[in-house]
Amino acid sequence: MNIKNHWFTDITHVASSNFNDRIDENDISLLVIHSISLPPNEFGGDYIADLFCNRLNPDVHPYFEIIYQLEVSAHILIRRNGDSVQFVPFNKRAWHAGISSFQGRENCNDFSIGIELEGCETMAYTEEQYKTLNEMIVMLQKTYPNLMHIEGHSDIAPERKTDPGASFNWSKVGA
Repeated sequence: MNIKNHWFTDITHVASSNFNDRIDENDISLLVIHSISLPPNEFGGDYIADLFCNRLNPDVHPYFEIIYQLEVSAHILIRRNGDSVQFVPFNKRAWHAGISSFQGRENCNDFSIGIELEGCETMAYTEEQYKTLNEMIVMLQKTYPNLMHIEGHSDIAPERKTDPGASFNWSKVGA
């Protein structure tokens, strides 16, 4: 697994327009782990990519009627089988964290990389996902030496978010 021009070279790329410039593109010190499933608690398909690329059809599922106009993204999605998709280059500010704070710093999107795991808070994540996540962490920390902190979305936005949830096994990160 390699990174070139802020993109992993050997994974699928699907460009999202839901990003902007970082205040300081060298200030990447936090990795935020999220979970997502669309529709909720269902896996597979292109609905997550559709959401991140502003093309989610609100007529497909009642939940999509609520979220289809959100402008959100993450840098990476890791699917249940371990395959991954990159939506935003790492030197850009993906819109994944929302209102957030870490170690007294607000707006975590400014200094973080967001990785979404296809999953939900009540179901175990797959071994393939942990394997891919760990491979990515090694390469990200090699490429971005200030990337020293790994937190869940719930850690940086505890009033709003609970992901990746109790089903995420933190002991498998870095293993």
